[in-house]
Amino acid sequence: MFSEFLADQGLNLQHVFELSTLPQTMTAALAADIAPYRQLLLLGHGGRRLWQVISTVAVETDDPIDDFTVQLVHRYFQSDHPRASYKILYPGDTQVSLQRLGELAGWHSASPFMLGINHDWGSWFAYRALVLADTSLTPDQAITLSSPCSACEHRDCIRSCPASALDHGQFDLEACSRFRLEPDSDCAYQCLARNQCPVKPEHRYSDEQIRYHYGRSLAMIRQYRRR
Repeated sequence: MFSEFLADQGLNLQHVFELSTLPQTMTAALAADIAPYRQLLLLGHGGRRLWQVISTVAVETDDPIDDFTVQLVHRYFQSDHPRASYKILYPGDTQVSLQRLGELAGWHSASPFMLGINHDWGSWFAYRALVLADTSLTPDQAITLSSPCSACEHRDCIRSCPASALDHGQFDLEACSRFRLEPDSDCAYQCLARNQCPVKPEHRYSDEQIRYHYGRSLAMIRQYRRR
C-alpha cells in the first residue's frame, strides 16, 4: 500500500505496476497515453469505508463516487508527488480492462454472478481509479491465491438466483435484466445471489450503498431497453 491517506479515505486497495512488466496487449491499449509515464496505479475500495467517507463530506454530484475518487487522486499527487506528471485513465473511457489488471494484481477471481471475488473482501469491492504516473513507487507483487469459488461446495449464489440466470454455467444477462425489470422484483435494487455468497459477508455494503449501485444499473438497463 503506497498511500495511507488514500486508504483512510476508502481507497484501501492499491497496486503499483511497472509499465515495462505489463503484457504487450495491455501496453498496446495504452500506446497513445504511455509517454512520459513509468508506472500504472490501480486503486479500488473494499468494504464500506469509501461510502461512509463520501456520506460525511456530502458530494452532491450526479456521480459522487467517481467524482470524489478523482478529487482524492488529485489531492494525493499534490501532497505526495507535487512535481510528478500523471494522467487519470479511469474514471473515464479507458481501453484497459480493470478486471484483467485486477487478475494480474491478484485481487480478482471470476464468480458465477458476474462480479469479481476478492479473498479479503468477497464481492464487496470495486475498481475506482487507474492512473498513469512518472512516479518511482515500489512495484507490488501479485497476490497468488486460488479462487474462493473453487472451494465453495454449496454454490448458494446459484441456487438463490430467482431469475435462474446462473443455472447453466454462464451468466445469463438477459434473464437477469428481464427479472430485475419485473414489477416489485426482489432483485431491482439488490442481487440475491450476491447476498448469499459466503465469502467475507462481514464486508457487505450498507443497504443504502447497495440500493445506490443497483439503482444506477437498473437505470442503465431501462435506458438500453428503450433504444
